[in-house]
Amino acid sequence: MNVLRPASARSETLLEALQARLLVQEQGLLASLLASAWVVEARDPYTGGHLWRVAAMSALLAQALGESAPSVSRIAMAGFLHDMGKIGVPDAILRKPDKLTDDEYAVIKTHPSLGARLLASHPLSPLVLAAVEGHHERPDGQGYPYGLSGADIPRDALIVGVCDAFDAMTSSRPYRSGMPISKALAIIQSESGRQFDKECSEVFIQLGQAGSLDHIVGHSDAGIPLAHCTMCGPTIVRYRVAQQGEHAACPNCNGDYVWERGSEGQLSIVATGGKASAEAMAPRADQQQIASLVQEWTNALQAAA
Repeated sequence: MNVLRPASARSETLLEALQARLLVQEQGLLASLLASAWVVEARDPYTGGHLWRVAAMSALLAQALGESAPSVSRIAMAGFLHDMGKIGVPDAILRKPDKLTDDEYAVIKTHPSLGARLLASHPLSPLVLAAVEGHHERPDGQGYPYGLSGADIPRDALIVGVCDAFDAMTSSRPYRSGMPISKALAIIQSESGRQFDKECSEVFIQLGQAGSLDHIVGHSDAGIPLAHCTMCGPTIVRYRVAQQGEHAACPNCNGDYVWERGSEGQLSIVATGGKASAEAMAPRADQQQIASLVQEWTNALQAAA
């Protein structure tokens, strides 16, 4: 299903206004979508916080590109939902600790179109569908799933795409450590006009060089840095409401941790040496984070209602 055909400017404006009114009236629709995306992300032990980071960077980039407040919120939503299709990727591939084979990578490449199919019947899908399906398309036509090029790729998809790639480069995986921001920016510069849209990449690089991305990289929420399992390395995400003494689990080795407050008042994880409980291992969305994002985005979208 190719949903990336551009509509007329007037029809896009009318549709956005209609969806914005629905979104403001039914915030639960968006909250349920974000919660679903959060749980899908939790299947991969190394990608904790990826959706929040891509959403936050997409919002910054969209704003720097001159997008309106409603458009910035719409693009941030798409950034949070862009990987919904990974629900269809088997755990053996999604959680593989080594580099993927060509056949396995071909399975990974199905996630944009699958995500679009999953979201297509949702009443809010017109706000995000183009970016979900198109975030791996490339200006040079070498992307997927459709090999679109140039102006055929929606702007939302181009914005989310560069943010997604940057976060992948600066995040650690089982087979490599995350690279420094400066190195990731240099790669984006070298791929400007090929893998990444020229304008989007230039503005994104300016944001990175100005330090505007520093508070996002290596975090799973505003002011909450990523924690890592000391035994096997995956991320352990701290919820907004986490308290001292509360237990957390490594999503990979099931190691048990407890949150302890350090001398500077910041919570950090301390291994107990035991195995985590089934309750701690069960994936659950950070409802406080989701509620905050829903409120932020719907407030901005009211301007389009």
